[in-house]
Amino acid sequence: MSARRNLAWLGLTPEPEQELPSAVAALRASTTDSPRPTALAAAERRHVERLVLRGTQRGWLRYLGEVTELVVAVAEGPRPADPGPALLAGEVVLDHHRMLIGLPGSGYERTAAQRRALERALTRLRSRPDPASATPSSPSPSSPSELSDSTAEHGSAA
Repeated sequence: MSARRNLAWLGLTPEPEQELPSAVAALRASTTDSPRPTALAAAERRHVERLVLRGTQRGWLRYLGEVTELVVAVAEGPRPADPGPALLAGEVVLDHHRMLIGLPGSGYERTAAQRRALERALTRLRSRPDPASATPSSPSPSSPSELSDSTAEHGSAA
């Protein structure tokens, strides 16, 4: 093995290191009954930091493969209360994997199956109804004429 490390993979984008720890911690917390999600987020941040500072591209891609499995599990499993962490993690990893085409080596080819799985998972997650919109609310006028009819019935709005 050469004493020189290939560090080109570190120059892709900072989003995975910045955005994945909290999203992945939320995904892991939903599969475990962790009473301290902040502790999970701190541990995830330390893990990512170790991978970036001391790891290899192979180790980094292994980690992103684990994240892919979490995202796919959420997309294929029962509906979570908040699909946001899975959507964020999936989009960040998919963007990262798409950028690998510009790097030397086989990273792009090695992540082909993960890209396909993430694309399917993200499609499923995006097609789910927004949990916030499922709460009952008072109907709002859908046209200006309904608004003016409503105003006339209940008095002037001014």
